[in-house]
Amino acid sequence: MSITDLLSVEDIKKAVAAFAAAESFNHKKFFEMVGLKKKNKQDVEKVFHILDKDKSGFIEEDELKFILKGFTPDGRDLSDKETKALLAAGDKDGDGKIGAEEFSALVAES
Repeated sequence: MSITDLLSVEDIKKAVAAFAAAESFNHKKFFEMVGLKKKNKQDVEKVFHILDKDKSGFIEEDELKFILKGFTPDGRDLSDKETKALLAAGDKDGDGKIGAEEFSALVAES
């Protein structure tokens, strides 16, 4: 399964382009723009599993850095500051990684 099976290519391009500048990433706006907030929990979890590159059941900090590339190969790497902010927002149990439930909660935040 590909991310474009779940989300529109146009929405992905617009969302990634909106955060092309360094230090501009905002996960709430990104998830909304890419169309993820409108998806049901099952589809959000499918996206989680696509972003979980090492198939560990978690998105670790090193995978978060490349989250935009998980949506499109043209995406930039997040800065260390952006990566740490995203991890802090999503890691509710403090284990240093984001699980599927935490990812769903992160996407659902308004």
